[in-house]
Order: sequence, then structure tokens, then C-alpha cells
Amino acid sequence: MLTSLSLIFLVGLTAAALCQWVKLPRIIGMLATGIILGPYVLKRLDPSILSISADLRKIALIIILLKAGLSLNLEDLKKAGLPTILLSFVPASFEIVGYILFAPIILGIGRIDAAIMGAVLAAVSPAVVVPRMIYLIENKYGTEKAIPQMIMAASSCDDIFVIVLFTTFLGMAQGESANTMDFVNIPISIICGIALGAAVGYLLYRFFEVMYKHKHHVRNSMKTIIILGISFLLVSAEYWLEGKISVSGLLAVMSMACMLKIKSTSFVSKRLSDKFGKLWIAAEIMLFVLVGAAVDIRYTYEAGLCAIAIIFTALLFRTVGVVFCTLGTKLSWKERLFCVIAYLPKATIQAAVGAVPLAADLPCGAIVLSVAVMAIIITAPIGAFGIDCLHKKLLSHDA
Repeated sequence: MLTSLSLIFLVGLTAAALCQWVKLPRIIGMLATGIILGPYVLKRLDPSILSISADLRKIALIIILLKAGLSLNLEDLKKAGLPTILLSFVPASFEIVGYILFAPIILGIGRIDAAIMGAVLAAVSPAVVVPRMIYLIENKYGTEKAIPQMIMAASSCDDIFVIVLFTTFLGMAQGESANTMDFVNIPISIICGIALGAAVGYLLYRFFEVMYKHKHHVRNSMKTIIILGISFLLVSAEYWLEGKISVSGLLAVMSMACMLKIKSTSFVSKRLSDKFGKLWIAAEIMLFVLVGAAVDIRYTYEAGLCAIAIIFTALLFRTVGVVFCTLGTKLSWKERLFCVIAYLPKATIQAAVGAVPLAADLPCGAIVLSVAVMAIIITAPIGAFGIDCLHKKLLSHDA
């Protein structure tokens, strides 16, 4: 395992640096490293690390969501208002409709199979989007209209909505009936996640305050470890409470970080944000190399031009959905175009659930995985490249 970790960090970092040198997003180098070193090409990664790949990817996501929560200004987020809520489910819904309408024509699959494919493909990747929105917030691009804050918050809710739909459609394909409670649980999961995180964040703030008053000052490095440990518990609580009440653990993590930012002094929250920013340097490499390792490149040959056609057709539907969410706002057409680009990347969710229909022995399993793999390879670099290269042209730089 140590050799595998060495390869992940050293080769991944080198590939990312090379991509950055030729003006390409670093993520391309990391994904390529995972694909090449992974079990489907050179097979240089130890099976033991691949067996815990999903957990390692979740840890990386937790770190970036903590950084996001400590960077998010709720007052700025209020400026966005309704569009934030709409972006949480409308673009994904439009994209799923695109798959349901056109996948049977282009790929020759059934409607339920097309719905499963749409649910796998519709989720935006917070792992690609969130760190870039944090960068924009810190460098004050689009912050006057709360554009990065809006995208960052909505993309986290988008995943919950899509995963619930995926579970429902998968059950229907296996002969189960659609459960109304699955759809009711979507807002419940979001609200409970935010409430749980806010409560834990407040209690954590009070704990640090009491310790400080009793002259037991907790250093920021120690606070980082405590916050990270509690974040793991919040994500675990999602599974402990399964069947009792729906709670989004990842949203709870971001909400906890937001509460800490609100209650702590700006100096303390900035120091904590910097600490998690340093952790993200390693976590980012781990996340995207392991996402690449989960990509079975062989399926891209099976996918062919039809997969590319359905991906771009569905993305057109997604684009309409994003534009619809921003109608009636003060956003310019350049800013709306940026929102469209920011909502393109697919990676984490597709790598996590793309193979589930195949493992469930569904007839559509192979084609769903093929399209998911192709979508990661196409949209993650395009989205990352678009955000990195066009934000200065499309967003205003606020003083």
C-alpha cells in the first residue's frame, strides 16, 4: 500500500504540474494518473488501497466541504436567493429528461434504463466545482452577485437529489414500485443535514470558547483535527439514521463549518480555512487519482460516438435548465454562461455509482457504465478548463 500511496502522490503531483505548465487544468493530469496506474491499464495500485478507494474519496470530499463552509458568507448567499434552490434540482431534472427522451433513440435502450442512465449522469461533481468556487470567492470574482457562493451551495444539494432518483429508478428496474417517501425525503435530508450541522457547529464553538475562558487554549492545528473527526461522525450519522430519518452527512459537514465561521472571529475562521486548504493539497491528488483509477477505460471503446452524442444532447437540456434558473436575476449573459460551464463537470458520483447497474445484473449495466466513463473523461476536463480559463472574462472582479 505504501508503494501505491507513493505513486499516487508523486506521479499524480508531477502529472498535475505538467498539465498546469501547458495551461491545462491540473485535474486532467490526476485523472490520467489514476487511469494509467489503475487496475485496467498498468495495474500498479495495490488492491488493498482500491478496496478503500470510496472511503478515501469521501474523506477528500469532507476536507473540501469544510474548506467551503469556512469560506462561505451566508449574507452573500442570501443575495442569490431562489436561484440557489432551483439550481439544486432543475438542471439535473432537465438533463434526466434529455436522457429519457433521446437515449432510447440514440442508444436503443428502454425508458427505465434511460432514466437510470440519466440519474447516474445528471449529478455535477462538487469535487471539481467546489475548490474552484472557493478560489473565486477568495479572489473576489463574481462575489458581488454571489455567483460562486450560489454554485457551491447548489452543487452540494444537486447530488442528494440525483442519488435519490437513481435509487428509485434502480428499484423500478428491478421490479420494485416507486416510493413516494423517497421523493419526500429529499427536502427532509437537506433540512435535517443543515440543522444537524448547525447545531454541532454551535456546540463545537461553545466548547472552544469555554476552553479558552478556562485558559486551556486549543491551538488551531488541534481544532482542525477535532473538526475533521466530528465531520467523519456526521457523515457516519447518515448511515446510522438510515431507515429512521434522512440526513445528508455532507451537507451537515458544510453547515457545521458555516456555523463555526459565523460564530468565530474572522481571524480564527481564516486560520482554520487555511489549515484545511493545506490538507486539500494532498486530498485533491488522492481524490482525483482514485476517481481515475475507478474509470474502466475499456468501456470507452464500447461507448463510441453514440455515447458522445447522448452526453452532449443531455448537456443541452442541462444548459436550458441552468439558464431557466437564472431568469429574472440580475446576472448578465456572460455570468449565466459561466453558470452553465460550472455545472458541466461529472466525476465523483459517476465514478461511485456508474458500475452499480452492471453489478445489479441489469441489461443496461454495461452501456450505463460506458457512458458514465465517457462523461467523466469529456466533461471533467471541459468544465475545469472552462472555469479556470474563462472566469476572468465572464465574471466581474470585485474590489
